[in-house]
Amino acid sequence: MYNRSAAAAVARAKPRNNVLGMLVGGTALIVGVMWSGSVWAQDAIIESHAISTFGSPVYADPDFPHLNYVNPDAPKGGEIAVWNTGGFDNLNPYATQEGKPAYLSSSMYESVLVNTADDPDAVYCYMCTTLEYPESKDWVIFHLRDDVVFSDGTPMTAYDMEFSHKLMIEQATESYRFAVAQMVDSVEVIDDYTIKFNFAADYPKNSVIETVGATPIFSQKWYEESGARLDESRMETGIGTGAYFLSDYSINQQLIYSRNPNFWGDDHPINIGRNNFDTIRVEYFDDTTAAFEGFKAGEFTFRQENSSLSWATAYDFPALNNGWVVKEELPDGSVPNALGFMFNMKNPKFSDLRVRQAIALMYNFTWTNTELQYGIFQQRESFWQNSDLAAVGVPTGRELEILETVADLIDPSILTDEVTMPHTSGDRQLDRRNLRQALALMEEAGWTPGDDGMLRDANGNSFDLEFLGYSPTFDRIMLPYVDNLKRLGVNAEWNRVDPPQYTERTRNFDYDMIYSGYTSGPIEGEGIIQKYGSEGLGDVFNPAYYSNPAVDQIIEFVRNAETYEEMTASVRAIDRIMRRDLFIVPSWYLGKHLVAYYDMFEYPENLPPYALGQLDFWWYNQDKADALVAAGALRQ
Repeated sequence: MYNRSAAAAVARAKPRNNVLGMLVGGTALIVGVMWSGSVWAQDAIIESHAISTFGSPVYADPDFPHLNYVNPDAPKGGEIAVWNTGGFDNLNPYATQEGKPAYLSSSMYESVLVNTADDPDAVYCYMCTTLEYPESKDWVIFHLRDDVVFSDGTPMTAYDMEFSHKLMIEQATESYRFAVAQMVDSVEVIDDYTIKFNFAADYPKNSVIETVGATPIFSQKWYEESGARLDESRMETGIGTGAYFLSDYSINQQLIYSRNPNFWGDDHPINIGRNNFDTIRVEYFDDTTAAFEGFKAGEFTFRQENSSLSWATAYDFPALNNGWVVKEELPDGSVPNALGFMFNMKNPKFSDLRVRQAIALMYNFTWTNTELQYGIFQQRESFWQNSDLAAVGVPTGRELEILETVADLIDPSILTDEVTMPHTSGDRQLDRRNLRQALALMEEAGWTPGDDGMLRDANGNSFDLEFLGYSPTFDRIMLPYVDNLKRLGVNAEWNRVDPPQYTERTRNFDYDMIYSGYTSGPIEGEGIIQKYGSEGLGDVFNPAYYSNPAVDQIIEFVRNAETYEEMTASVRAIDRIMRRDLFIVPSWYLGKHLVAYYDMFEYPENLPPYALGQLDFWWYNQDKADALVAAGALRQ
């Protein structure tokens, strides 16, 4: 449980001169607590290496030697090779409306504040020494490190941070620009390594410091000299301060990221035991079937499996049988993403909840998981599955009070009934009970069977439904669902297109349904508005084009929450409403990592709950690699 008294317990007082408290500082986003504050006439000033919204940071001591979950003695060297599908035609990951960005193309950019894989709430000073702010959070000053340099050797200063903030305001995604422009009143560069952000008086203050501190830092010099834009597709990455840079690429085939030998942050406590590989290679394949064949042949060396069929039946090949490849299941404590069959809520045909309910009823999780997925999955229920944020049972206490503030905007049953759960299905592909229920719902919504059995409206139009996708491995999942819908009378089809066409169509909301979802985490704050708020409509973070005025209002409770309990109650209320709205037919989640890799990689004994970390804190065993090469498992 998180509370402010726990945070206060680790705070330590440190008297400060009021003038220095206002003028001397660094601009960075940090979450965590090792606070030193002084009470002065107006507001106590807090100076810290970290900031935590709801509790104490895991790393409360500013002099921590390294992260708890890394191997501080991990050797540097070697290469890890991973895979991707579909190609790329853009090396600028921030141009979300143009081209398809290359995998890991944002990896060279860092931010002033960072989080860790074992702390869901706090963020820590990384490119700053400390941050200071009043208890009101009306402003923050970041005291930047003076040893941070870009990959071209030029220093990173407060002017680069100011430039990056303004660039994001001007050219980032619409939802980001809208939110941050309201949040920040002004930015002041005090000196080369001190920057101050002043926040709008009427803007919720919970995560304002974290938001500006998470801004990726770009080189002002590079942008001004190159004339590049953040929102344009280009075959240049720009330069960053990160441990890796793009050293080579072949369009649609391969990317190679190399570790910067002059990386400024090698000895930073945050980085000890991390960034261990000399190179990270990404191999592209046309589809997942071709990728698996490439893995068996040793064309890449680490595979995180995403196919239950392959995991259950295909891992029987010489490299595995010879002991060259390790196959294992590793723990995953993160909140699973809210994945499923997503409706395009911009399309009027899905405006009737009864239609969405009927379409959902024709998906049979039980049969799909048992017959097609080898029983390894569990059915997803909540948008925040397996966390404190998931709604359960009937609403009570503070959660009910929050829902009552929007009682005029929601179905009354949300206030009294148990939270909406996924429907249950039988062990046959077509559950006839669900078929009858779905048909009744469609008829209530004005779609009745014609002489040919097809559902038609009053004008004789059939109900057409296209599932859009690009992966052939999804054929076996989608085709039975399509077949069930046809039995209902829906003119359904599974349309598999090439990846560039899929990207273009989904970007323009030119689809009926896709398999997609939303990212979830154990803590929600300012970012929730980009995902589920009306201000995120048309944004990459809201792929279903979902909007509900009741959710908009409750989002304000999340943004203004001062305790973990208030945040949790607010998110549960949102979860309850969105599950009722059924804009995603919930599918499945795994709760563990399925991985296979050539036996030359090692990882810490105690993996953190929120990251697998294969590109982060795993390492390369040179002796094992040499043995694999000698055995013929890998090419030199």
